[in-house]
Amino acid sequence: METQTTTARTALKFGIISGVAGIIFMTVLYVSGQAANTGLAWLGTVITIIVMVLAMKEFRTLNGGFMSYGQGLGIGTLMAGISGFLSAVYSYIYQEFIDTTLRQQILDKVREDLENRGMDDAQIEQAVEMTQKFSSPGITFAIGVIGSIFIGFIIALIISAIMKKDKPFEME
Repeated sequence: METQTTTARTALKFGIISGVAGIIFMTVLYVSGQAANTGLAWLGTVITIIVMVLAMKEFRTLNGGFMSYGQGLGIGTLMAGISGFLSAVYSYIYQEFIDTTLRQQILDKVREDLENRGMDDAQIEQAVEMTQKFSSPGITFAIGVIGSIFIGFIIALIISAIMKKDKPFEME
């Protein structure tokens, strides 16, 4: 008997794959001192896109060659949520127990970028203070998970529209 695939099973499998790939990518950024490089960090989104395409492709193949728009959207969004949760847990553990100086390195990079923009000291202090508030472990974790779900949803909207293939309507 052939096992029927579900959107949740597919999303879980590929969410874990995407999460592990994201963790490896983050580790490379952390170790190379590029964690504060936002341009490079956005390359991590490419990992999500590739894994999401693979997830929808596998689901469609295992589902007789068909996948509705809603199924694709569900797979992509749930996959991004699982991946974001795993990445946020890893990031929290890394920043709290492995490299406790990472948060300060990011604040220093923010300060340097603001100085290069020509902002005065009062504006820089205010921006750094705001950045410190939003870089606490709990807020960073929540923003990581919610941000991953939101960005994953947007990406899934596009990929699902491209990859959907509805079953033909059969008249009885």
